Amino acid sequence: MIKNYYNVIGVMSGTSLDGIDIAHCSFTHDHQWNFEILQAETYDYPSAWVEKLKNLVTMSEAELLHLDEEYTRFLGSAIQQFISKHKLSKLDAVCSHGHTALHQPQSGLTYQIGNLAQLATILNETVVCDFRVADVALGGQGAPLVPIGDQLLFPQYDFCLNFGGFANISSEINGRRIAYDVCPVNIVLNLYANKLGLDYDDGGKIAASGTIHQVLLNQLNALSFYKTPYPKSLGLEWVKTEIFPLIDSFALEGSDVLRTFIEHIAIQISQEINSKIDVSVLATGGGAFNTFLMACLSDKTQNVIIIPDKLIVNYKEALIFAFLGVLRLRNENNCLSSVTGAKMDHSSGQIYYP
Repeated sequence: MIKNYYNVIGVMSGTSLDGIDIAHCSFTHDHQWNFEILQAETYDYPSAWVEKLKNLVTMSEAELLHLDEEYTRFLGSAIQQFISKHKLSKLDAVCSHGHTALHQPQSGLTYQIGNLAQLATILNETVVCDFRVADVALGGQGAPLVPIGDQLLFPQYDFCLNFGGFANISSEINGRRIAYDVCPVNIVLNLYANKLGLDYDDGGKIAASGTIHQVLLNQLNALSFYKTPYPKSLGLEWVKTEIFPLIDSFALEGSDVLRTFIEHIAIQISQEINSKIDVSVLATGGGAFNTFLMACLSDKTQNVIIIPDKLIVNYKEALIFAFLGVLRLRNENNCLSSVTGAKMDHSSGQIYYP
């Protein structure tokens, strides 16, 4: 039944492995969509899970299937804790992205663990999940999926940038929503911070103390992905084959790696947002808290970069996956062919009932 009010939970786990983001959201529809994030939390991954999720691309099919069941139970437990802590009831759905194990859309493959039907049984709630598979089956990239939320929930911004494991961007071009992955961000920065014994480079302080290695920077900027037209998306596999070996071949100090890679990120993103002049850019995701990265980017553009309140910075993706679930419940398009390259716009995602 089509309603004008929805009470849902959105769940997101990104490639940067900084935890499971869970957001309790409400959506109302009266000529346009409005939202509120009512409660939100991030559940950190125990170290054992971090190690498992780091190595998904090396697992056999049998190992992945087993881990999928284990992860679904783990995810269900985290969501149950959130529901219980906040005494939530009368939910319309739990809308979950899962966690990307494999993403090779050029081969017709994308696989997110944690999207099994048993999640609905564990939670005793309607679950909407597995949003990428249908798009890839229709010839699309299966990513990025957030842009429909950018279009309908954040229409006041000319560009929406998210700094997660990867940076992705969305905007209107000739009346069509266009979006794509720009470059890796935290999936690289966090790894080299880890090698220095840190979870991440707080505020970019270590990067700020380093020196740009121009030869490495030039080779990063010359990678063929950056010359590929959209639609396009990135996955962990690409980073492991193209980025890490290239960086490691230079045997640099950690601070110099971080400084060089932040320069790379700033160059790649500025090239995208400078396609329009005197416009507003919404910046969200964990990387938006990297003040050094934001300063480097600001130095390369005349456009205004806006960092919203912390709830939106931290939980925009969880919010939008909640919204994708709402659109799926309404059987309305939540996946745009102009973004993913699929044969048509469509309503994507599996609906499971307890």
